[in-house]
Amino acid sequence: MGQEVTTRERRPRAGETEKITVNLGPIDLGQVDLLVEEGFYSNRADFIRTAIRNQLQQHGEAVRQTVARRSLVLGLQHYSRADLEALRTSGQRLQIQVLGLASIADDVTPELALATIDSVVVLGALHASQAVKTALAGRIH
Repeated sequence: MGQEVTTRERRPRAGETEKITVNLGPIDLGQVDLLVEEGFYSNRADFIRTAIRNQLQQHGEAVRQTVARRSLVLGLQHYSRADLEALRTSGQRLQIQVLGLASIADDVTPELALATIDSVVVLGALHASQAVKTALAGRIH
């Protein structure tokens, strides 16, 4: 594609996390609470994060192979206004494929996004202005 955009793998800071809801039966929840009460975990969220990390580690090779096969960017991918303007100038278009966090700068207009972004596939989170998300709605998969 010729244009370089910022990519780096890192853990998100507290303000960059996404909240999820998990429904547990009373027996499972009771066991979690027992482990917290006994000091194995600081709270329920700590237990859940640890359990998720353990499962991701267990399936790490499958994730790596799938990321490579699907040509996904792993980690953080940021698109600045300058990145997209350079693409528009060169007549190139972008297929965003990210596992992690994809962000489009707040100063990117909906018109610029539509002129330069063909499709968006994000497994994780997409941060962009509401106007850009609305403009790209038909291209987000």
